[in-house]
Amino acid sequence: MAITLNNSTSPALNDEALSRYLLRMGDTCLILGHRMSELMGHAPILEEDLSIANIALEQIDQARAWLTLAGELESAGRDEDALAYYRDEHEFFNLTLAEQPNGHFGDTVARQLLVSAWQREWYQSATKSRNEQVQRLATKFLPQSEYHWRWANDWLQRLGDGTPLSHERAQHSVDVLWRFTGELFSADDLDEAAAAAGIVAHPSELSTASRAALSQAFNNATLTPPVAEPIRWHGKRGEHGETLGLLLAEMQSLARAHPGVNW
Repeated sequence: MAITLNNSTSPALNDEALSRYLLRMGDTCLILGHRMSELMGHAPILEEDLSIANIALEQIDQARAWLTLAGELESAGRDEDALAYYRDEHEFFNLTLAEQPNGHFGDTVARQLLVSAWQREWYQSATKSRNEQVQRLATKFLPQSEYHWRWANDWLQRLGDGTPLSHERAQHSVDVLWRFTGELFSADDLDEAAAAAGIVAHPSELSTASRAALSQAFNNATLTPPVAEPIRWHGKRGEHGETLGLLLAEMQSLARAHPGVNW
């Protein structure tokens, strides 16, 4: 489905608001990349250990780009490192889904699938962004997001259409994590402003293609689509549970113990 951006004459976001909006993507990539990095050495086979490491590195590469751009726009003198390592929990605006613990392999696959369903549509839309910097980065990262989607989609099918135990676990993973998807496609004022300014399509437009892809993925994996209504979480507004605090304590510990050190 082709996604179109709003071409109205609505005023563009100011730099501060655009910085805050882009932090949502940058923080989501950073936190998900860290979660995937925790799995290195724990994949079921060596080949998948390399795949997981690659996904982690690509998510962190995306995070670096978005955090750098967000830092430039806010004009507060913070670079990618400052934004990653010296913000507190309430200053992070990642999707709540991205910070969920790895759990077993089925949980990891389901989390990646759900995030990727949204992320690749966001990037696809942003390749037509009226902001040249956003357009350039989205064009660069779209192929990566396609790969992340295919990896999760392939593994979900193998798990769901595998043994009775793997099917049961995959179904449970999807059912449990589905509740966090309400945040992916529910719009707040910042989402509305970004869509009106032509930065990226409205979340409701991203939802149509993403949900269609997820429906097909569940069908291919012989899984039943979740029936529970997603809860509207607010990670992208800086409201988090204890999982993010624990993650940041580990991720930021070295930088905070030795501030200003060059490696």
